[in-house]
Amino acid sequence: MSEGQIRQSLSGFYDVFSDGKMYRTRARGNFRKRRITPLVGDRVQFESSTPKEGYILEILPRTNALTRPPVANIDQGIVVTAVAAPEFSTNLLDRQLIALEISGIKPVIVFTKTDLIDDDRYQTFETLAAGYRQIGYPVVLTREPFSADGLDQVKATLADQETVIMGQTGAGKSTLLNHIAPDLKLATGEISTALNRGKHTTRKVSLMPIAGGLVADTPGFSSYDTLTIDYRDLGHYFPEFLAVANQCRFRGCVHLNEPGCAVKEGVERGDLMQSRYDNYLQLLTLLKNQKPIYNKKK
Repeated sequence: MSEGQIRQSLSGFYDVFSDGKMYRTRARGNFRKRRITPLVGDRVQFESSTPKEGYILEILPRTNALTRPPVANIDQGIVVTAVAAPEFSTNLLDRQLIALEISGIKPVIVFTKTDLIDDDRYQTFETLAAGYRQIGYPVVLTREPFSADGLDQVKATLADQETVIMGQTGAGKSTLLNHIAPDLKLATGEISTALNRGKHTTRKVSLMPIAGGLVADTPGFSSYDTLTIDYRDLGHYFPEFLAVANQCRFRGCVHLNEPGCAVKEGVERGDLMQSRYDNYLQLLTLLKNQKPIYNKKK
């Protein structure tokens, strides 16, 4: 029996990478009965008689798993964010960061399309980037888009990590990957066709070795999924709120109207970003008003 990692899944076959070699395997029959689906990124125990024939016997415990794209054990998510075209919104960026935080994935922010803005507007992004860095998020922002310095930062981030790349359509996800690994030649825009799951599209998911790490090739991770968390927990996914929450006068403070709230005081002092707090309030209201979903038959 050997141990390896699933690097690709395609029509019921799983390509497992072990000791420098790839083995094509299938899942054991009882997996289906036990409702277990192997995911790309899973560490597994398998046996194989030849590199083309083998069986996955066991899936080792996962640190996390996503449904879109269906991958497991992801270390970080690069949020590709255009500063213009599509128009920039802190709300969308924060929702993407929260989605990653909820999944237990470390976010990295990469700003693109900086050639489309003037120097004054660029300054506002410098300030914004400083705010996110203070929270602890790595941010890549360079005056010239895809500059050597910026790409080096991204490559250093990818090394030894398993990464998903997310961002709005048109934010420049494929362009970024093409700059980092030119031999990939990802057609810009072909990603959207991969997401239109038509009858004839094969559902191939794979991890590509790039810059000393592994990158999931399906940027299907979106922040538009309805957040299914209790509104009282929302503050846990804003690291900078969580860091001061123990100084709030009341336990279980949701940083709304409570007196002696350390988060609101931090925002007033300018220690915490106003835009983050505004987006927090908006999401809080949204979550509070969300009706529980009952699958009732009409």
